Amino acid sequence: MPSSKVYLLATLCSLVILSTFIGSTQSAICCLRLTSRRLPCQRLLGYTVQTINRSCDINTIIFHLPGRFVCTDPSSIHTQRGMKCLDERKKKNSKIIANRT
Repeated sequence: MPSSKVYLLATLCSLVILSTFIGSTQSAICCLRLTSRRLPCQRLLGYTVQTINRSCDINTIIFHLPGRFVCTDPSSIHTQRGMKCLDERKKKNSKIIANRT
C-alpha cells in the first residue's frame, strides 16, 4: 500500500502538469479569421485588441456582444466606428458616475 508521501507527490505532479497545460491553452485562444459585417453600436459591450504573438497570427479587434465575440479588421471603417462608439459611451458613463459623487 503506497504511503501518504507518494499520494502527495502524485498530487503535486498532477497539479504542475495541469497548470502548465491550462497556461498554454489560454495563450492559444485567438481569432483566426475576420468578419467584415457592420456591427450595431447599441449591441456592443466592449472590445479587446489582439496583436500578433506566438499563438495568434493576425491583428484584430475582438468586439464583445451578448453571448459571443466577433473578430474584425482593425483598419476597417466599421471597426473604427465601433471602437469610437464604445470609447465615447465609456467616457460618458465615467462623467455620469463622477457627477454622482
